[in-house]
Amino acid sequence: MPQPWSTPLEIDRLSRGAVALDFELPLAQLPRLRSRAELLGGSVRGTVRFGRDAGHALAEVSLEGTAELRCQRCMRPMALPLLARTQVALLASEAEANTVAAEIEPVLASDGRISLGELVEEEVLLSLPIVPMHAADAQCQPLEAAGSAGGQTTEAATQRPFAQLGELLSHK
Repeated sequence: MPQPWSTPLEIDRLSRGAVALDFELPLAQLPRLRSRAELLGGSVRGTVRFGRDAGHALAEVSLEGTAELRCQRCMRPMALPLLARTQVALLASEAEANTVAAEIEPVLASDGRISLGELVEEEVLLSLPIVPMHAADAQCQPLEAAGSAGGQTTEAATQRPFAQLGELLSHK
């Protein structure tokens, strides 16, 4: 059964009626976020307000929430607050993108339909860091430092796979 936020909505009808739709979405259920290995969970909530301006259907997307990610430095969980507000023009073709004001993001909505999930997913992707890491060093210690924190240092043997190559070449 499809989720209500994944159902394509008629843009023209929503924008003419100046409809505002509230949402709450689990991040793990959004298709393009599901493939991100560092995403552990979280959710966002907010509102999408539809309207019209200069002949274009517009959507103002406001969202807030928390993404639970895996820090790529220490590989421990971290919470990243998400807060975004943007205005997008919902366009039927790429050719219309040139007619949109610079401060408004163009979004392709083929067949005059788009789902709340698509709008929210795009904003969340733009809000997430490329490489999630804890902001402060105190919160994040690399795994090597975490192992030596108790005063026990384990010295790893250095491997040199080509160390004997010189000897082999000189025996010819």
